[in-house]
Amino acid sequence: MNFHGKDIKIFSGNASKEVAQGIVGCLGLPLGKSECTTFSDGEISVTLHESVRGSDCFIVQSTNDPVNNNLMEILIMIDAMKRASAARITAVMPYFGYARQDRKAKARDPISAKLVADLLTAAGADRVLTMDLHAPQIQGFFNIPVDNLFGAPILASHFKEKIGDNADDYIVVSPDLGSVTRARSYAAKLGTPLAIIDKRRQKANVCEVMNIIGDVKGKKVIMVDDMIDTAGTLCNAARAVVEIGGATEVYAAASHAVLSGPAIERISNSPIKEVILLDTIAMPEEKLIDKFTILPVAPYFAEAIERIYTDKPVSPLYT
Repeated sequence: MNFHGKDIKIFSGNASKEVAQGIVGCLGLPLGKSECTTFSDGEISVTLHESVRGSDCFIVQSTNDPVNNNLMEILIMIDAMKRASAARITAVMPYFGYARQDRKAKARDPISAKLVADLLTAAGADRVLTMDLHAPQIQGFFNIPVDNLFGAPILASHFKEKIGDNADDYIVVSPDLGSVTRARSYAAKLGTPLAIIDKRRQKANVCEVMNIIGDVKGKKVIMVDDMIDTAGTLCNAARAVVEIGGATEVYAAASHAVLSGPAIERISNSPIKEVILLDTIAMPEEKLIDKFTILPVAPYFAEAIERIYTDKPVSPLYT
């Protein structure tokens, strides 16, 4: 494996064109000339319109909906560059699909995240650059380097401006037990206390009981998670902190706006005042509502790419 190319070339699949444009804008480079099209039978075709021989190639592509099409696009682009003698190929995946299938939850379950890791490696990727993997242990599924950036520094900076010197008025809340570590990190960055929503179903067909561990009464709540999918957990937790806990305002923050199914309707009808999201997943116009604030990840990824190319550590970006 080559460890350094003669220059940087940034390419984009169809899923992440805006992020890729932002990255090349930050780096002062042109976007690589490539084309991803689909044949009439659904097969994906990739064409590179410039030489990549000896270059350090970065392919920017999130594997969100349509997940399988976007995954095949990046796999075929990697293969095309490998066969065109690229020096090194990095898969830049702001959102890594299939990350929630990281273990056997019940008998005979697949571990699809491991399969995707194997596919990327077999296709010819030399490195993966992603953000906020749903399960950090997925890095261990790869036999190639994986840089897992965190969205927390971007989101925390936004909240620091909002909070100012009034940290005592705010509290960070984890919407479930699985997000406690992430919420604790936010609370430390913002200098606020921490609370946790503990939900449990006493028996089948009985409504969940929401217990709030911590005091949110009279506070402005910041709820944090890695992604918002159907928004059920988030919106139920938001109602609990207002109706049960006595919170005055609720804000939410997440890195990945999956927003499937009834997510938009639920958020619109929830007591959440503002939802701060990163643009790791392109947001179609019909999903944009007034409650959403979208922050760009392109400058963050651009710096990571520059550090990878110049063999500098990526770890300073984590703080």
